[in-house]
Amino acid sequence: MSLRDLPSVDRLLSASETEELIASYGRPLTLQALRESLESARLGIQQGQDPPDEADLISGTRATLQGWLIPSLLPVINGTGVIIHTNLGRAPLSGPARRAVSEVAAGYSTLEYDLPRGVRGSRDVHVEHLLVRLAGAESALVVNNNAAAILLALTVLAHEKEVLVSRTQLIEIGGGFRIPQIMEQSGATLREVGTTNRTHLRDFEEAVTDNTALILRVHHSNFKIVGFATEPSLEELIGVGRKHGLPVLDDLGSGSFLDTAQFGLGHEPMVQESVRAGGRLITFSGDKLVGGPQAGILVGEKALIDQIRQHPMARAVRADKMCLAGLAATLSHYLMDEATDAIPVWRMIAASEDQLRRRAEEWRQQLGAGEVMPGRSTVGGGSLPEETLPTSLLALDVPHPNAFAGRLRKADPPIISRVENDRVMIDPRTVLPDQEGRLLSGLRAALDE
Repeated sequence: MSLRDLPSVDRLLSASETEELIASYGRPLTLQALRESLESARLGIQQGQDPPDEADLISGTRATLQGWLIPSLLPVINGTGVIIHTNLGRAPLSGPARRAVSEVAAGYSTLEYDLPRGVRGSRDVHVEHLLVRLAGAESALVVNNNAAAILLALTVLAHEKEVLVSRTQLIEIGGGFRIPQIMEQSGATLREVGTTNRTHLRDFEEAVTDNTALILRVHHSNFKIVGFATEPSLEELIGVGRKHGLPVLDDLGSGSFLDTAQFGLGHEPMVQESVRAGGRLITFSGDKLVGGPQAGILVGEKALIDQIRQHPMARAVRADKMCLAGLAATLSHYLMDEATDAIPVWRMIAASEDQLRRRAEEWRQQLGAGEVMPGRSTVGGGSLPEETLPTSLLALDVPHPNAFAGRLRKADPPIISRVENDRVMIDPRTVLPDQEGRLLSGLRAALDE
């Protein structure tokens, strides 16, 4: 069979099977896929391969179309025990937050419309009053992530000026985000203070010049410095700032409105604490310990927030309607004192050892396989480094555990597990209650293969 014997595009388009593809995927995309199938067939014939028949070409076209359109962003079951899992989308939203997002996404909304007055409004009002009440700050602004919040603040407040920051806080977080690089992009000049392990208050005092714009404190978030190490407290830095008329920008990273120590973890700096200490500007994420959608949140003095809000860059990094709707619903949980029941991240953190053991034991009984054993969960998301929570794991002793974990990732929905000591582990702490049925179905299917 020669190249001339391959069916034409028109002939393939007229086949009944192709008509079904056109009905499902549309004519333009189907035509593009048919041409790719024919081109692949031509190359195969030139390389000595057997030519495909018409049915094979159409079948290959169907597979191509499915491959093009199958989504890669999928919901998964997180069985790893990492609560704020960056690779798995960080914080899952509460039911009310999901509904709020869905409702504003489904149609028109009052995003920038003042309903009582019937005129154009501001998108900032939807969450600012909630953040002000919750944090105790004068004002607030929401942008699309915390990196943008820091970049925006530095650009507005310290462009072509110096920013003092301790060498102990020149951090890199996930994705290669580095404090020195973000400062360079803002046009601010980094003025390193102290040494790698020890920075004293006098180092800041001695570094202040007429060109100093602000003092930056960066919470370590994802690492600890131990041993012969010290750095000034936020309160001490604020004292230096007041003395010299300089604002202190406190980057909390994860941010928290609840005291993590009450759940057996180390104390993560709280937003309210920074405000009470006199921090004039505080930044943090909305999708980590806050438990909401991806967002960067700035709270602090009204004069500083207004200055930042009016900068042209603020428009480039502003939050969209779905983020604002989800964040507003999430913040409301804190104000109504229901965060540990309603927000999944805090419900997971607050889960007791007995609750987790019972869930793992129920799974073992329903599967008729595995062993329940003690383990540790982590908060993740660059929060509370080296801090863990006691949990109970469903441990599956299976041949070729890595291959078994791979089969779980092919389930619908995919199940993400962890492999330790040649066993596949599932941590109930991070499995949402409404996912249990699908988790067990996926585990059974994998065990039966």
